[in-house]
Amino acid sequence: MRNITDVGHLEHDADEGEDKIAKKARLEQLEPMEIAQYYTNRYHYYMDALGVLRPSIEPHATGHIIEQQQLVQQILDNGLAYVSNGSVYFDIEAYNKRAQATGSPYRYGILSGRTLENIKDESRELAGVGEKKSQADFALWKKAQPEHIMRWPSPWSDGFPGWHCECTAMGRKYLGDEFDIHGGGMDLVFPHHECEIAQAVASMGHPAVKYWMHNNMLTINGQKMGKSYNNFITLEQFFTGNHPLLEKAYSPMTIRFFVLSAHYRGTVDFSNEALQAAEKGLEKLMNAIADLDRIQAADKCDPETERVVKSLRQRCYDAMNDDLATPQVISHLFEACTVINKLVDHKASICADCLRELSEVMHLFTEDILGLKAEKSGTNDQREAAFGKVVDMVLELRAKAKANKDWATSDQIRDALAAAGFEVKDTKDGVTWKLNK
Repeated sequence: MRNITDVGHLEHDADEGEDKIAKKARLEQLEPMEIAQYYTNRYHYYMDALGVLRPSIEPHATGHIIEQQQLVQQILDNGLAYVSNGSVYFDIEAYNKRAQATGSPYRYGILSGRTLENIKDESRELAGVGEKKSQADFALWKKAQPEHIMRWPSPWSDGFPGWHCECTAMGRKYLGDEFDIHGGGMDLVFPHHECEIAQAVASMGHPAVKYWMHNNMLTINGQKMGKSYNNFITLEQFFTGNHPLLEKAYSPMTIRFFVLSAHYRGTVDFSNEALQAAEKGLEKLMNAIADLDRIQAADKCDPETERVVKSLRQRCYDAMNDDLATPQVISHLFEACTVINKLVDHKASICADCLRELSEVMHLFTEDILGLKAEKSGTNDQREAAFGKVVDMVLELRAKAKANKDWATSDQIRDALAAAGFEVKDTKDGVTWKLNK
């Protein structure tokens, strides 16, 4: 499941200000849903290119307003939220006092390790903070200001849900009151995921999520990626090379291989050197898999080949079971690549059973689990450009033959092009050609 946040996420992750979707709609003079759909489509396109499988369920926050209102009402009924001037806020102090009184470990701050005092100290002074009992309290429902586009009727006001509500409400609807894994970036640990835990416990009496998995941040040449640093690179720019920090374009599979080469909890630092190394590493892996078809089985394996092949499957599974250690999986696959290269060069031998096992494991972990696929040598535009250059070069040779009155060679080139499906015409402005379809 992956939800689409198309309402309620205000600027700077705050409880006041303009909705990010509504702001973009106002700037581009479009409807908010047009903006949400446009960026959803773009996201799907680039995730498809990277080979990221689509989720079975992808609900929109705007399609689940009722569920979010029901969540808010449950928390109110349990005495852990309050209405203020048409908005509803989560009462963190009341929540923590109840946790202490009942011996519950689920105080606010359990995930991030923060205390309520820390949170109060770090909270910024924002307009509207006077509506709250405590500056650290977060919005469950916000009363819409007159200029706010997206709004829904509720028992408390015409307004919209707080950003944190959607994950709790939709997760419960589609995954049940308890589910195993919730993912996200490390920047979401606080406040977003901390608020999710509090909402679940406040409404149900227990948390919904068993395990939280957070991926680390992206950096560029050692610096955090961000628009304010003028180093933000989109996937489109990676794929086209159209960015001042990029020396060339990098294919989707190169980007995927590069990301998998680092542990998901480690920092991923993009640089041209690292991306080009990833490009070579991917090529090495794809070439080895293609070379498997060229290998002939022998009567028996040499000892080193047998050792690597017979342990490869389990070592790869062990790495994946160790907190998704994809860099270690790739290391094991590279070891197998060395064996494959030796087999191709007839410097090692392998029996039929081990060859079958090697092929199965290489395809399983490279393609099915890591999702890496062989790519074509270039895009359609690149191929067509190269194609045209070759034809132009051949026609230049024909022009030289004609200039030298070598009519036989000139006719031979023309006839060969015609046989290949090209129509060549000599005009007063020069030679033209086209490919007959």
